[in-house]
Amino acid sequence: MTGGNKKLHVVNASESKKVRPKVLKSTSDSSNGPTQGVSSANVPREQHNGSLYTGFGVVAISVVSWFVYQGYLETRVNSPLTENKVAFPSSHDFPERYWGSFRPGVYFGMKSRDTHSLLAGLMWFMPDITAAGNLNLRHLCDQGDNLEQYGWKEHDGKNFGVQVIVDKFIQLETSFITKLGGNHGGDWTARIEVEPRMKELVGQQVTLFFYLTLDDNGKGLLQPVKMIDNMDTSGMDTNESVKFLGLSAVHGHTEKLGDFRVSFHHANQHSVVHTAFLSTTVANPHLVKDALQSGLRLMEDKKSKERHISLAGVLLPKEDKLKQPNFVVHQVTGKLPLQLEIVYESNSFVERGAMLRGEVYDALLQKYRKEFRMQFESKFRLSEKGFSEEEQDFARSAMSNLVGGIGYFYGSSKVQSIHNKEPVPYWNAPLYTAVPSRSFFPRGFLWDEGFHNLIISQWDREISFDIMAHWFDLMNVEGWIPREQILGSEARARVPDEFVVQKNNQGNPPTFFLVLDAMLKRPVRDISTVELEQLNRMWPRLVAWYNWFNTSLHGPEPGTYYWRGRDTAPSRELNPKSLSSGLDDYPRASHPTLSERHLDLRCWITLAAKVMASIADIIGRDGRKYHETFVFLSNNELLNAQHWSEKAKRYADFGLHSSNVTLRRPKNIPGQPKPDKVRWVLEEPTPRFVDDTFGYVSLFPLIIEILQPDSPQLGQLLLDLRNPNLLWTKYGLRSLSKTSPMYNKRNTEHDPPYWRGPIWININYLVVRALHHYSVVEGPHQTRALLLYNELRENLISNVLREYRKTGYIWEQYSDANGAGQGCRPFTGWSTLVLLLMSETYV
Repeated sequence: MTGGNKKLHVVNASESKKVRPKVLKSTSDSSNGPTQGVSSANVPREQHNGSLYTGFGVVAISVVSWFVYQGYLETRVNSPLTENKVAFPSSHDFPERYWGSFRPGVYFGMKSRDTHSLLAGLMWFMPDITAAGNLNLRHLCDQGDNLEQYGWKEHDGKNFGVQVIVDKFIQLETSFITKLGGNHGGDWTARIEVEPRMKELVGQQVTLFFYLTLDDNGKGLLQPVKMIDNMDTSGMDTNESVKFLGLSAVHGHTEKLGDFRVSFHHANQHSVVHTAFLSTTVANPHLVKDALQSGLRLMEDKKSKERHISLAGVLLPKEDKLKQPNFVVHQVTGKLPLQLEIVYESNSFVERGAMLRGEVYDALLQKYRKEFRMQFESKFRLSEKGFSEEEQDFARSAMSNLVGGIGYFYGSSKVQSIHNKEPVPYWNAPLYTAVPSRSFFPRGFLWDEGFHNLIISQWDREISFDIMAHWFDLMNVEGWIPREQILGSEARARVPDEFVVQKNNQGNPPTFFLVLDAMLKRPVRDISTVELEQLNRMWPRLVAWYNWFNTSLHGPEPGTYYWRGRDTAPSRELNPKSLSSGLDDYPRASHPTLSERHLDLRCWITLAAKVMASIADIIGRDGRKYHETFVFLSNNELLNAQHWSEKAKRYADFGLHSSNVTLRRPKNIPGQPKPDKVRWVLEEPTPRFVDDTFGYVSLFPLIIEILQPDSPQLGQLLLDLRNPNLLWTKYGLRSLSKTSPMYNKRNTEHDPPYWRGPIWININYLVVRALHHYSVVEGPHQTRALLLYNELRENLISNVLREYRKTGYIWEQYSDANGAGQGCRPFTGWSTLVLLLMSETYV
């Protein structure tokens, strides 16, 4: 095709010469004399005007072309990759995972995997212990609620889940079971059991609200059915009938679910003090708590004079002529202990047998719990390894919280490229993903998700492939995936505006290659036909993703790369952050330039090339260029030339760097607010290795296992690893050495150190995994690697368990000074990798 175009171009050129107008000669020229230059005065007026018009035309076409091209560049950031989608088109393709606890940001909720799902959720408070008008109404997972503990104890990601929530005075157990059947996703039942934590609280009242609403832009019918309408109240006194002001059921319909019925059941009617309901409208699901509180009234029973905080019933706006609610709540106030069952039944489920409640529910739940424990032991073998029953309970809970934290989101991100003056919306898309923290980060993060799926893939590879498929379907035409996914109004409401927009020159580390690498290390015979199909469907998107990293983030020299997005003119940052690296404030070159070399990024791309070559071999694609890239980037001589500081005897970044940078407060101007501290550079930067810093980045050649077993650099790294003045602590490896200038330093006056000292479980896991690798391959450092492996693994497991016993939570990070959990909690994202340390699972 290209050759044909060239030939056509030559023919056109020669033809244009044949029709070129002849040059007119001066009248003084002889017919045989030399040709002279011709002034414009001698050109006919028509030809002169034609040249002008042609010139204007060329300029106009050029201007139009420029604007068209700019418009094209502006649209690339939010144009989806045109390759076939990887995720299966309908959630009904996975009926076992159609319904689930896919709302990780609430304490308990149910949702289907539909774009405009029916949402179910729980709120509660204790009416006898309200203070100064504050109900302390629980709904969203919130650190500010100061719950002693909450989280899933068992959750298989498909059929059931059991969660325990320890509030100040009460303990709730929330559980659910899904049941396949019919054409619209089947049935489910949820049970909420509330027990007093102290004997003296028996008989105290607790109020539960269970609500139904529709996700963003969801359309459907919710028709409340009042208890009183279904009962014969002729023989009841007022005290008795006040119990039955709530709902017996809600009848509903949506396009995806068809007709359905949700019924409410109280195990012990004698415990029920009062019931009520609310039927109203809400603009978005993140406003349900406000709408519920607006619907509360203080009501008094006319006969008993008892007062109840009660929902007001039907509260539809006057302007709502259709009188169709999209938010319906059932309230029950009862004496402790109290139990409520919610039964969702699809009308297309014909032969379901007995209703899934009471003893039927008990029997099925026990069956699932027994199967879960057996499957857990078969996969992780903790009992076989000698862990106590308490430690096994911890491990089961850790994994269940990760799997139970998987959410289903739908919406669009806000994105921006250098070609867009303002942020633009990404396309609307679904995302099935785990989350780092239900309380603080209840949404998808790209680099976290790779670590999450190191665990999830060990539990259920089908779930893991489904998660990866959804993420890869978020890839734009450039091969870029937004690193943080804030989809839907519920997610958007919890993120400050400055963190919403995603820039397309910033991409998180490609940690899904860690997952694929672990999967592919197993024998090919263990890869199922369905998984081979998935790999084939993924391949074009993996190619695009790999190309984005390899071309968008390359440095000035072959084999060098650097993270984009660092501030080149920082005024308040001690060291400009590299958010796209995932390591945020980890110290880099003090003065960002285009000639930086980032060691961790180079290693990530080395891993990506290796995995791409492996996948190509398995699915029969041409993987030579990936293999060649891997060989090139894993060459230890080249690695040492570009990243080994012979002076400091360590691997390091390279860039324009000064070790003498500090934060100082400018002089205060009288009458003005105290100014923030600003950055002062006390020593001019020079191009050099950033070798005054030793930390997680320095370990990446070890982590990615590209060092030769007999490498002197490997020996030096292992020696430094055990040095307490550098990274070693009895709780795990700190993120930055105590000798580094930035150790535990704030990056701004208001930003505490994040990756400048604390212990992070994800990187520690990768180091332990690498130590295990070097402890089983022959080489001069094998024995040292084994000793370090055993000691570091034991330190990490012991500390995470100790803090869990002490606080009830797994934490985001741990103090390098005393091992205390810190940051947000619960953080059952990558900190759950402690399970793989316990089971010694590295492939």
